Amino acid sequence: MTLILRTDGGCEFDPVHLLDVFGEQRRRFVTILRGFGPGDWAAPTRCALWSAQDVVRHLSDNNRNAVAVEPGDRMLDTTAGYDPRVTPRKLLAESAGESPETTLARFVATTEERFARDRVRLAHGVRFDVRMPYGPMNWTIRILHGFWDSWLHERDVLLARGMKHPADDDATGYAAAYGLFIAAAVASIFGAQVREKLTLGGAGGGLFELDNSDGVTLIATRVTTAGPLAAEVTDALAGRAPVAAVLGDLPAGSRAALSGLGDFFNTPVEPSLIT
Repeated sequence: MTLILRTDGGCEFDPVHLLDVFGEQRRRFVTILRGFGPGDWAAPTRCALWSAQDVVRHLSDNNRNAVAVEPGDRMLDTTAGYDPRVTPRKLLAESAGESPETTLARFVATTEERFARDRVRLAHGVRFDVRMPYGPMNWTIRILHGFWDSWLHERDVLLARGMKHPADDDATGYAAAYGLFIAAAVASIFGAQVREKLTLGGAGGGLFELDNSDGVTLIATRVTTAGPLAAEVTDALAGRAPVAAVLGDLPAGSRAALSGLGDFFNTPVEPSLIT
């Protein structure tokens, strides 16, 4: 399977297949969450300020936002005020005090609504652009962005509990590809260039060709090969671990460029911006 992501010239991936993979990931996660007790819901996660319930409340908010997507949507547009360190935390205020049972029910219902809406759009060949942090893109990129966010947050909950993350090749491959793509896009925003051919191993591994010298292009080809684990690289790019710890063989300049996204996520914000 080959997946091509571009900020200019259009992307080449199968959104119907991606939605199937996304649906399976959500079903597995919901099954795990149904077994959670009060201590599990209140437990810390890899997101320093969020409990497991906070993470699931956030994913429910994302479901609601995805259902509401319309042409020209700017929910994720940083030039329109979106800040991934601030905006999601503000939205959580709407469900403050919610019981875990209510959170889980809302998560299940909004997930079903989200997928149903996207499947109708795909079945009717609906086309329109939305604004992403890296510019205007066809709305289907929101499916990939949402999946990447969901995949990461599932790991934030499970790995912090010492639980295995039940990801498969397709799920990890999509997450790794988008993680590299958005990391390169953020590097470009900060004026850093990266042009690398990465060989990643494990589930979702393969050859990932990345170039942000003229727009951002990512070509991901799934093959069985050795290399840093794709899941761990995806974690590091999102700030869950140092990029140098998993991509130490890359030139220092490329490591620094690809660290920009995670560094930004981990940059503290003024409390006044959140309240």
